[in-house]
Amino acid sequence: MVSRRFVVERLLLLVPVLFGVGTMVFGILHLAPGDPARIVAGQRASEEQIGQVRRALGLNEPLPVQYVDFLVDAARFDFGDSYQIAKGQPVRGVLVDRLPVTVELALYGQLMGVLFGIPAGLLAAVKQDSVTDHVTRVGALTGLSVPIYWSGPMLILLFSTFLGVLPTSGRIDAGTFLPDTWTLFGVRLPLTGMVTVDTLLLGNVDAFVSAAEHLLLPAAVIGIYSMALVSRMMRSSMLEVVRQDYMRTARAKGQGAKITVMKHGFRNALIPVVTVIGIQFGTLLGGAVLTETVFGIGGMGRLIVDAIGASDYPVVQGAVLTFALLFTLVNLVVDVTYSYLDPRIEQ
Repeated sequence: MVSRRFVVERLLLLVPVLFGVGTMVFGILHLAPGDPARIVAGQRASEEQIGQVRRALGLNEPLPVQYVDFLVDAARFDFGDSYQIAKGQPVRGVLVDRLPVTVELALYGQLMGVLFGIPAGLLAAVKQDSVTDHVTRVGALTGLSVPIYWSGPMLILLFSTFLGVLPTSGRIDAGTFLPDTWTLFGVRLPLTGMVTVDTLLLGNVDAFVSAAEHLLLPAAVIGIYSMALVSRMMRSSMLEVVRQDYMRTARAKGQGAKITVMKHGFRNALIPVVTVIGIQFGTLLGGAVLTETVFGIGGMGRLIVDAIGASDYPVVQGAVLTFALLFTLVNLVVDVTYSYLDPRIEQ
């Protein structure tokens, strides 16, 4: 059982991390070339108009004042309005619309990687140097080596163009209508923004099937890489565990090989694998831009690249800090999982 004190200590450690990330984002964007006020006002704007925009954005204030205002606004999750990507709209609203798209994609991709990667790595370790082990290792190396910008189009060609069984892009069939809310015990609640979850909440089976079909290929592209990394780590960790003295002792007492591996070895071998899964999930949240581009999915990865290209500083700041918050929360879950798998870590 994980103690409350352990969780609170880990939560407190998130504060300096987020403070440091916020400071770096503020500093780097202010060192970047270009005048944000001129970008907002337009290249043909007069100096008076640019001055008005600069005052509205607070850019005429001293840098320390801007820094304090930025930290206060960031703590309230208020990054101002977008002036290029979604002109005049609050950045918070843009992030709320885009974040569920990337989270859904990363969740299903990681789920595929874990469901296939852990059994594959475990089987390869148990049957070391066998044909199964060699095939698993070659498959893992192939999955790590093949880039997303190649595997994505190849899967589209195979399953969409040649076989015609899956759609090529998007999140759901065009023309499918989904309301903004759903009803629970007579109470209207907002949807999550993740189409597979929302269609289930609405009880629309046809829409759920459509959403699942659209999500299958992009999730598989991410899942292939995730599965390869998880299986490699699971195999290495399990090979180290099976050589420990307590494993030999359990076998010497007459316990079966399968029970020994699953009861004594598997839980201890999971600890480094959980680290990889947590770090990789955080990376998927921020690095899904290639997958989102290939499959025409407008998530956070695509948003931040477009915002950087358009010099939309509020969107860039909001997206980076959102990624930092999610990454730290994922690491918190990893720490709690550590403590559950091995209570000695908490001590």
